[in-house]
Amino acid sequence: MSKGRNKILISVDVEEFDIPEEYGQHIPLQEKLAVSYQGVLKTLVLFDELHVRATFFITAYWAQHFPELVQRIAEKHEIASHAFYHDAFEERDLLHSRQELEHISGKPVKGFRMPRLKPVNIQALEQAGYAYDASLNPTWLPGRYNNRHLPRTVHRKEALWVMPSSVTPSLRLPVFWLSVKNMPMWFTRFCSQRILQNGDYFSFYFHPWELEDLSAYQLPSYVKRISGDKMSRRMRTFLLFLRSKGQFISHSDYLETR
Repeated sequence: MSKGRNKILISVDVEEFDIPEEYGQHIPLQEKLAVSYQGVLKTLVLFDELHVRATFFITAYWAQHFPELVQRIAEKHEIASHAFYHDAFEERDLLHSRQELEHISGKPVKGFRMPRLKPVNIQALEQAGYAYDASLNPTWLPGRYNNRHLPRTVHRKEALWVMPSSVTPSLRLPVFWLSVKNMPMWFTRFCSQRILQNGDYFSFYFHPWELEDLSAYQLPSYVKRISGDKMSRRMRTFLLFLRSKGQFISHSDYLETR
């Protein structure tokens, strides 16, 4: 495993903080926007400290509320689409969100990730002007994903690239935000190394709202038990480990190497 050839793809899903509503707790709109906003500020501090270049999948609705912050993100990182709204989707949103994000950021938007990593129409993505889809988590999680039969590495699907989140080669264990929250760090590192031993890249995603204190919200323990400063420390430890294994680049950067 050569550090020089390994590419580390970190992505951040920036959205209205609506996960408590999945569990029956209504959140005022301004609070949903503000929780993610504060988390993004903390994320940028962490990325600046560790020299991380990442891909930010942002809902156009969130970006409309914080255009200056989106422009600041775009100075160092890739801007990609996370649909127009996080809690509602229509196919026309594919084009509208890309256009709005390009208008706000002043940068081209090539990538898309569906909220909650639901399936998306590849033909519609192509027609909306995207180059890649990052909506696939090729694992099985009860009530979420049933994708163990799908390719676990970057591949073409018709005219687009599909860029899955990373899972281990045989058992398809996912290494993503819930892993860092709930698994021992030694195990998360082990799984990450297994992924890098079987390819040239590692793709990991999380949400900025995880860096905020979630203790007051009606969320399962596995979501809120580790949050705020505790999650910030875990993320810093994990990113330091990943930095020792490869180079931080964006999703689009990686596709340029293909």
